[in-house]
This record gives sequence, structure tokens and C-alpha cells, in this order.
Amino acid sequence: MTRRVWLFDLDNTLHDAGAWVFAQMNDTMRSYVVDTLGVTPAEADLLRDRYWRRYGSTMLGLVRHHDVSPAHFLHETHRFPGLEQRVTGHRHDLAAIARLRGRRIVLTNAPRAYAMRVLGALGIVQLFDEVLSIEDMRMFGHWRPKPDRRMLRQVAARLGVHPSRCVLVEDSLDNVLAARRVGMQPVWMQRFARRGAHAGPRVRRWSVHPSGVRIVQSLRSLG
Repeated sequence: MTRRVWLFDLDNTLHDAGAWVFAQMNDTMRSYVVDTLGVTPAEADLLRDRYWRRYGSTMLGLVRHHDVSPAHFLHETHRFPGLEQRVTGHRHDLAAIARLRGRRIVLTNAPRAYAMRVLGALGIVQLFDEVLSIEDMRMFGHWRPKPDRRMLRQVAARLGVHPSRCVLVEDSLDNVLAARRVGMQPVWMQRFARRGAHAGPRVRRWSVHPSGVRIVQSLRSLG
């Protein structure tokens, strides 16, 4: 079991989520918090930002502090009617994935149903050996989405490889740095996130070049 394992993020790594999906997600999450907690849209945004900074996920804050059902939250915030007609990727990047030697896994904080819809719309489901979604990121009864380092180590163990054999390809610098800390080979994919209007509350300056992190603008650079 020495062959390389490629772990690919989904949004803004395999497709241009900033072109449409992230704006929709922002609206659906705001509406969910407003309707569930009875707060104003401005209060909902402040709460979401607080939970993102503290837990790396709006959902974790809602689950821990407001007894929200994770399954209900994920379903309601990821419906996205017309998603399949809006998903766009780069065909040369997607073709490059098929040429990679080793196992190819999708590792996403998104729910499985959404991930499968995106992969289906891109026509690349068959390129991956497995899809690990947020539903797979539970340890001892607790949710551990990226960038949780315990979860990343567990993923390597589940796949039967040492973390050093894993390459994590991500648009999120926080997740890339977490991968580096557990001994994975980190690749920071910047193409979509760098040019997108929505960059997330914790994206750093693009001039940052962390030690030991490979930076790419295209998946064709992998290999």
C-alpha cells in the first residue's frame, strides 16, 4: 500500500463554486439561521461569522449551541434548484485528473447528495474511487470537518496509508496548512478562489507562500 492517494476538495477546487454556488449558499444559510433562530439577517450573518471563526463551520456552531439537526441543516441549505445547469469546471483540469496515478478521493465538507450532484454535472464521478463527505467526518460522536487534523489522520488510516502518501488538493489555506501539519503533501489550488467574488472570511493574502506548500493555478500541474 505505497501508491499515492490524491485527496481532492470539491468547491473551488474541482469546479468554480464562486461563479454561482457560493452566493446561493450564503443566501440559504442566512435564511436558515433567520428562520430557525428568529434573528434578523444582520444578526444571522454575525452569528455565522462567529461560528465560522471558532469552529470552521456554521453548522457546528448551530449544532453545539442551538440543537440544530445536522441532517436538516445540510438538506435545507444545499437544495440549489438548477444546480446541474450552473456547475462549471475546466475541461483540461478535469482531464488531467484521469491521468493521475494512484487512488483518487473526493474529501469535502459538503453533504454527499450535493457532492454527487456536482460530480455528476461535471461528468467525473467515475474518476474517483470514493467520495468522503461531511457525513463521514464524525469521530467519537463529534463532527470533525476540515481543517480538523484528527479527522485527516483518520482518513489516512481508513485508506490504509501513511499520511505522507496523501496529497491534499485544496482552495482553502487553512485546510492546506492542517494537511501539512499531519504530514500530508499539501497543494493550494488558487485558480477559482483567487478570482472569485466570494473568498470566505478567512482567506489570506494570495502573496503568502507557506513553506512546504505547493501552489498551483491548474490541476494540470499535478502529477
